[in-house]
Amino acid sequence: MDAIFKALADPARRRLLDSLNARNGQSLRELCAGLDMARQSVSKHLAVLEAARLVTVVRRGREKLHYLDAEPINAVAERWISRYDRGRAETLADLKRALEEGTPMDSSAFVYTTYIRTTPERLWQALTDPAFTRRYWGLEFATDWTPGAAMAWRQAGASIEDPAQIVLESDPFRRLAYTWHTFTPEWAEAAGVDEGTLAAIRDEPRSKVSFDLEPHDGMVKLTVVHDGFEPGSTVRGMIDEGWPSLLSGLKTLLETGEPLPEPSPGAS
Repeated sequence: MDAIFKALADPARRRLLDSLNARNGQSLRELCAGLDMARQSVSKHLAVLEAARLVTVVRRGREKLHYLDAEPINAVAERWISRYDRGRAETLADLKRALEEGTPMDSSAFVYTTYIRTTPERLWQALTDPAFTRRYWGLEFATDWTPGAAMAWRQAGASIEDPAQIVLESDPFRRLAYTWHTFTPEWAEAAGVDEGTLAAIRDEPRSKVSFDLEPHDGMVKLTVVHDGFEPGSTVRGMIDEGWPSLLSGLKTLLETGEPLPEPSPGAS
């Protein structure tokens, strides 16, 4: 927690967070140009923000893109600030709301990083093994987890199958990626989605999700990137609350052996 407050204390770092809140997923070059700051200064400030887990870095080819990470702010607000006068924490609360306001128009990707006290092998199992996914996600995947393999999503008695539901990448204990499922009437009924919403999301392009696993100080840093959305995507709005809740359930299950009471599938 000290690292969070230290990171937020510097006005230059707050400017970087403001810039990412206005347009998420920027490269170092873009951040330097937008803030008129020297490259070395921006790099140093970003290192502090990354150490405080307020910024997540995602590699795209040879470039590194920087994204806001709301989890530390959520943790402070939910576990600590409530014990004190809310008025004295007004600035931090405003930042929390800013981080949760939804995706900026220039970047539709959902990016979330969490740190789980487990091993890469155990986390990989939790992401792929039906015995685990049923407990925190409420569904299971039928696939052999090889790149290009088909995936059937099974949830609440409904089986969702489509040739475009495939495994994109599978590097055990390091990286997993696959296309998102098809929005069928059976899924909508099981998930409680109304006909109007179903009609809207069925016309959207299929999105994809990736999971990057990285050992970090006796824990595993898990970065989830869900992208491929068009501007104004209904699905993008649906996953905003679904993913944080789902990943909290995953973390709780691996660290305590017990899942959260009711997993929230969002658009799953």
